[in-house]
Amino acid sequence: MVVTDLAIRKTTSADHQTVGAVGFAAWAAGAAFEDSYRDPDVIAKVQHEFAIFPGETKGEIFVAELGSEIVGWGAREGEANYISDLWVHPDHQGRGVGRALLLHFCELMTAEGLATVRLDTHARNAGAIRLYERCGFTIIWHGIESSKSMGVALEKVHMEKRLG
Repeated sequence: MVVTDLAIRKTTSADHQTVGAVGFAAWAAGAAFEDSYRDPDVIAKVQHEFAIFPGETKGEIFVAELGSEIVGWGAREGEANYISDLWVHPDHQGRGVGRALLLHFCELMTAEGLATVRLDTHARNAGAIRLYERCGFTIIWHGIESSKSMGVALEKVHMEKRLG
């Protein structure tokens, strides 16, 4: 079932705890697990990073809401054309929430006159890669990259879409 009554808005400080919880739930439910993800220290570090990210980011965060429930979120941090995060609570995945957030970012960047939009994901995150490809992204790089938030090396893909 595709969500039709989804609202997307900028986050507020009142949303920070929920944003962190949704991000961690989506990460923990992910199918692209590495052996390092089972390490309790890595899990605790990731949970902590999700908890502090909304309050510490220099970028902008948008939440997707159904009614008054935050069901997903995305962030732009770093370069102007870079989507640093896109997370949908596992109970709401496959219903168009991620697509709506992704297209929202693409519309913002198009309006800003940017030529491309970029993002990265785990190379084994097949569901996310399918979503990104359906929205016009292509893989431009595949390799091993260090995760700052987790402190481990991960197999990643970088993806890009032309705007305009």
